Amino acid sequence: MPEETPKPKSNFVHIHTHSHYSMLDGMGKINELVKKAADLGMPALALTDHGVMHGVVEFYEECEKAGIKPLIGCEVYVAPRTLHDKVPRVDASPYHLILLAKDTVGYKNLLKLTTVAHLEGYYYKPRIDKNLLRKHSEGLIACSACVQGEIPRKALEDIEKGREAVTEMIEIFGKDNLYLEVQKHVKVDVQDQANELVFQLAQEFNLKVIATNDIHYVNSSDAEAQDALICLQTSRYMDETDRMSMMGDDYSLLTEEEMAANFPG
Repeated sequence: MPEETPKPKSNFVHIHTHSHYSMLDGMGKINELVKKAADLGMPALALTDHGVMHGVVEFYEECEKAGIKPLIGCEVYVAPRTLHDKVPRVDASPYHLILLAKDTVGYKNLLKLTTVAHLEGYYYKPRIDKNLLRKHSEGLIACSACVQGEIPRKALEDIEKGREAVTEMIEIFGKDNLYLEVQKHVKVDVQDQANELVFQLAQEFNLKVIATNDIHYVNSSDAEAQDALICLQTSRYMDETDRMSMMGDDYSLLTEEEMAANFPG
């Protein structure tokens, strides 16, 4: 029998991944996401769906079958005030935050956070708040997320507000459990500026920076289909030009080489 071609080895791990359980936003099926990560030789993969953990059991089982490590997480929505505040416009734009479970305690805390977010904090999105995070931060790693995260959003307004946001997150999670996140999406107007501010804050606070790709589909060729999902979500037509769209950037599960090319420095 011919020898099997050995799989490539990769040191890179995607820790910001949305599956089709991120309703009308992500479209990657879990088995296909896991298969691609395994085929690329990646040792692990995270699942961080928007506000929900519906896919974690399926994800865990698929990772076990593929022989890679499952990183259980969620991209939570953090209310700008408290999860009980539900005033139009004031409370309609929560901050994004990536949370990953380090252990069983962290996993149970993730379950608690997402449950309360749906049962008590729901306002457009399932939301938590800082008070809830303080009670259930044990066993969790936090990453500052995309440009909709509190740290980059506040830093873009005023660097001092960014420093205050970093300080508060360190108080909640501890310095060793907080990572600042950069992405490379050229159609996001403030992306480069946000990245510069993230690197500045990381240096000031001696924090580590991670590079992610905000995965919303498996392959680059899935971009148009995912764009159709966004149109369903926002009640718009695909031929409209003044609408939300992620076209023009690649939100697929990129290879280690593609990620390195995005961040040559």
